[in-house]
Amino acid sequence: MEGTNRDVTAWRKSTYSADNNGDCVEVGGGAPVVVVRDTKDRAGAVLAFGADAWARFAAAVRDAGNA
Repeated sequence: MEGTNRDVTAWRKSTYSADNNGDCVEVGGGAPVVVVRDTKDRAGAVLAFGADAWARFAAAVRDAGNA
Protein backbone atom coordinates (compact mmCIF):
# COMPACT_ATOMS: atom_id res chain seq x y z
CA MET A 1 0.00 0.00 0.00
CA GLU A 2 1.92 2.95 -1.21
CA GLY A 3 1.72 5.93 1.10
CA THR A 4 0.28 3.97 4.02
CA ASN A 5 3.22 4.82 6.28
CA ARG A 6 2.49 8.53 5.94
CA ASP A 7 -1.28 8.21 6.10
CA VAL A 8 -1.45 6.60 9.56
CA THR A 9 -1.78 9.23 12.25
CA ALA A 10 -1.75 6.98 15.33
CA TRP A 11 0.96 4.35 15.60
CA ARG A 12 1.23 2.30 18.78
CA LYS A 13 3.88 -0.08 20.03
CA SER A 14 2.81 -3.69 19.80
CA THR A 15 1.85 -5.15 23.17
CA TYR A 16 3.98 -8.16 22.24
CA SER A 17 7.11 -5.99 21.98
CA ALA A 18 8.91 -5.92 25.29
CA ASP A 19 11.52 -3.29 26.18
CA ASN A 20 14.09 -4.60 23.71
CA ASN A 21 16.21 -1.48 23.23
CA GLY A 22 13.98 -0.28 20.42
CA ASP A 23 13.68 -3.66 18.70
CA CYS A 24 9.95 -3.71 18.30
CA VAL A 25 7.14 -3.16 15.87
CA GLU A 26 4.46 -0.52 15.77
CA VAL A 27 0.88 -1.10 14.66
CA GLY A 28 -1.36 1.50 13.08
CA GLY A 29 -4.64 1.84 11.32
CA GLY A 30 -7.60 -0.38 11.94
CA ALA A 31 -10.41 -2.01 10.03
CA PRO A 32 -10.34 -2.62 7.17
CA VAL A 33 -6.51 -2.39 7.09
CA VAL A 34 -3.93 -2.82 9.86
CA VAL A 35 -0.37 -1.71 9.13
CA VAL A 36 2.87 -2.75 10.84
CA ARG A 37 6.32 -1.14 10.71
CA ASP A 38 9.74 -1.50 12.36
CA THR A 39 10.21 1.07 15.10
CA LYS A 40 13.87 1.58 14.16
CA ASP A 41 13.01 2.22 10.48
CA ARG A 42 9.87 4.33 10.59
CA ALA A 43 10.42 5.62 7.06
CA GLY A 44 10.89 2.08 5.75
CA ALA A 45 8.58 -0.62 4.55
CA VAL A 46 5.10 -1.11 5.95
CA LEU A 47 3.21 -4.40 5.98
CA ALA A 48 -0.53 -4.10 5.42
CA PHE A 49 -3.01 -6.75 6.57
CA GLY A 50 -6.75 -6.99 6.11
CA ALA A 51 -8.56 -6.96 9.45
CA ASP A 52 -9.41 -10.69 9.23
CA ALA A 53 -5.84 -11.66 8.35
CA TRP A 54 -4.53 -9.51 11.20
CA ALA A 55 -6.91 -11.15 13.70
CA ARG A 56 -5.75 -14.63 12.59
CA PHE A 57 -2.08 -13.59 12.81
CA ALA A 58 -2.50 -12.08 16.28
CA ALA A 59 -4.35 -15.20 17.49
CA ALA A 60 -1.56 -17.44 16.16
CA VAL A 61 1.09 -15.35 17.94
CA ARG A 62 -0.94 -15.40 21.15
CA ASP A 63 -1.46 -19.17 20.91
CA ALA A 64 2.24 -19.79 20.23
CA GLY A 65 3.12 -17.80 23.35
CA ASN A 66 0.80 -19.95 25.43
CA ALA A 67 2.15 -23.26 24.11
